[in-house]
Amino acid sequence: MLQTKDIQNWFEAKSWKIHPFQYEVWRHFENDKHGLLNAPTGSGKTLALWMPICKKISQHPSKKSGLKALWITPLKALAQEIELSTQEVVDDLKLDITIDIRTGDTPNSVRAKQRKKMPDLLITTPESLHLLMSSKQMQQQFKDCCAIVIDEWHELMGSKRGVQIELALSRLKNCCSALRIWGISATIGNIDQAKEVLLGTERTYIEKAVLVKSALDKKIEVQSIVPEKMDRFPWRGHMGLQQIDNVIEIINNSESTLIFTNTRSQCEIWFQKLLQRVPEFAGELAMHHGSIEKKTRLWVEQAIRNGNLKAVVCTSSLDLGVDFSPVESVVQIGGPKGVARFLQRAGRSGHRPGAISKINFVPTHAIELVEASALKKATRQQHIEERIPYLNSFDVLIQYLLTLAIGPGFYPNEIYKEVKATFCFQAITDEQWNWVLNFITVGSQSLSSYDEYKKAIRLEDEKIVVENRGIAMRHRLQIGTIVSDAMVNVHYQNGQFIGTVEEWFISQLKEGDVFIFAGRTLELIRLRNMKAKVRNSKRKTSRVPAWMGGRLSLTAHLSELLRKELYSLHAQPKEQTFEIQALKPVVTQQLKESIIPKTDEFLVECFETKEGFHNVFYPFEGRFVHEALASLLSYRIGLLHPISCSIAYNDYGFELLSDQKIDLEEIFEQNLLSPIDLVSDLRQSLNINEMAKRCFRDIAVISGLVLSSHPAAAKTKHLQSSSQLLFKVFKDFEPYNLLYKQAQAETFEHHLEEGRLRLALDRISKQHPCIVYCEHPTPLSFPIITDRLRASMSTESLEDRIAKMIENIS
Repeated sequence: MLQTKDIQNWFEAKSWKIHPFQYEVWRHFENDKHGLLNAPTGSGKTLALWMPICKKISQHPSKKSGLKALWITPLKALAQEIELSTQEVVDDLKLDITIDIRTGDTPNSVRAKQRKKMPDLLITTPESLHLLMSSKQMQQQFKDCCAIVIDEWHELMGSKRGVQIELALSRLKNCCSALRIWGISATIGNIDQAKEVLLGTERTYIEKAVLVKSALDKKIEVQSIVPEKMDRFPWRGHMGLQQIDNVIEIINNSESTLIFTNTRSQCEIWFQKLLQRVPEFAGELAMHHGSIEKKTRLWVEQAIRNGNLKAVVCTSSLDLGVDFSPVESVVQIGGPKGVARFLQRAGRSGHRPGAISKINFVPTHAIELVEASALKKATRQQHIEERIPYLNSFDVLIQYLLTLAIGPGFYPNEIYKEVKATFCFQAITDEQWNWVLNFITVGSQSLSSYDEYKKAIRLEDEKIVVENRGIAMRHRLQIGTIVSDAMVNVHYQNGQFIGTVEEWFISQLKEGDVFIFAGRTLELIRLRNMKAKVRNSKRKTSRVPAWMGGRLSLTAHLSELLRKELYSLHAQPKEQTFEIQALKPVVTQQLKESIIPKTDEFLVECFETKEGFHNVFYPFEGRFVHEALASLLSYRIGLLHPISCSIAYNDYGFELLSDQKIDLEEIFEQNLLSPIDLVSDLRQSLNINEMAKRCFRDIAVISGLVLSSHPAAAKTKHLQSSSQLLFKVFKDFEPYNLLYKQAQAETFEHHLEEGRLRLALDRISKQHPCIVYCEHPTPLSFPIITDRLRASMSTESLEDRIAKMIENIS
């Protein structure tokens, strides 16, 4: 039987110190408390919870084999890391405890063994947990589980995977005896709410809930890479390749470096350019992103752990808490768009107790130095965004109820109480609950004539079950809330799999066209049935896939910090950061043509070129908000005067380009940037219906209305057309359908960020408008204009055009 003294001796043998937060967690766990642990990366969070679980399992009265603890993680790679950490404790302390992993990568033979004999600790993902809950033996399998740990809870909470966890816990609370629920979270702005979302609204859990915060101060060193000659640093761009020599110097001076990019296309380009500049990096430089074949990704992860790679160019695929101890430095190319993401990436270096995390910020254009300054201050002050939990995700609830129905079945009254005790569904009404039950048993009203939508049946005793084996099989294949875009598999002619790219990109290519993917230059031979056949090419001109998911926007929190730093351009040099001081040549040019707005000012710049009249507005609220604002303002101006505008936007502002002069004073006199009638005007100005259709596609897949994961439904275009047809049916004949209404709500809340948009308009209405008529594009407007040009011109034409614009300005 494991004793506290054994644990203390183990720490001493490792020359590690037991931190106060670890003792605190052990004490609370032994006192039957539930909670959320908030501690920095590399501080020993896993051991804080694994040690008391080991102690509990070793004291377990039942000596029968079976599941005693669950460890849920958002990443398969992280599951392997947790297995290594927990197994080391078991081996060193010679404990009779078994550990295993259950994810989408687990072989069928291992799953079969697990069905016969569960390990004491099962490390799994939200999707695999729900698959386990679809078993007829579900209650028997989980009855002796005494602890559930949800790792990286902050990452799960702001997504529908978090709703999956909430629903799973609502059931397991009543299946498991003497259960303790604990989450592990990085620092976020709403850490107290994170605990509430995790544990639900039941009084018994609220009263026993604790929040344990580590007093350890994780040291993070942020270094901005500023060019020696700022007057030659570009005003626009998103690649940052002009800083490649500085990045090479960081790589050479570090044991191992992770180079984070914001998009997969940026990742591919940086990998290629580094190899071209330093051919000696071959064999020591690798690339990692979500579209690369799994075997290659796993090889790269292991090579980082083993210290075999000098550098890896990667995306968010390596954001989360995998322990890469050899990593000494992190490089962030361009703005990460959020403080939490920046800190998460910084934590990939110095992933050991007491070690310093080092991150180098590489701006891709001059104005990003303002963002660099804001990030440095936010890191020092630990000002981090909130993660907003989902509410009333009926698509996830429908999927969950079908999961229970194909397993042991469920009694509606019993499950309703459990569901209502979750944070997500605490406000669900009896009417909504009955609609959901009808949906899974008879289909919605407009689909009641079609048998394929009648998936579950209600028995005489009111129990709801799925008896059709085909329905059960298809549902199990579709469990999960991550819905991918239409993807095309890329293969060599011999069948060797390379990875996946989005269909919209590859469908633009003709046979014989060349593109760069997975670090290789490939020629498209043919595209058939969502499969692209390719061969290697030696041609130098090529395209790089751009993934639709790569268009990140500044978070509301970072936008606010960015505005504060922008206003600091008016301060005395001694009060400015190093990054702000470095911007002096750019500031001088901006002041030559225009102004830099103060706290109470809203800047609008206007100038004329051969293209027409450029009107550029600067809310500094992020590209998603600016997209909506540009469309809204264009629509409202059109109500006063017939006008045609083209729109461009980035994280700093938006442009209305017109063939006729716009009366800018009238915009403010008529209060056109007002939050009044916001929703109705947005519906008129934006194609809300198309946005909601795209949102509904995901909802249709998650709820099982449209099948996507089984072999017979591999045609993604069919999936698209099916969801669009259903959307139209609901819109025309069943507008009260909860899934249709959910699509509308998610479009406003998550894509358009209606609440944030309203706050921005409210702030603008209180600021003094500063309308400046300029001779030329300014440093602030330049990135917005060139972003618009990039969408309509070839690379060569664009570079020529930009060179002429710069020549005219100077």
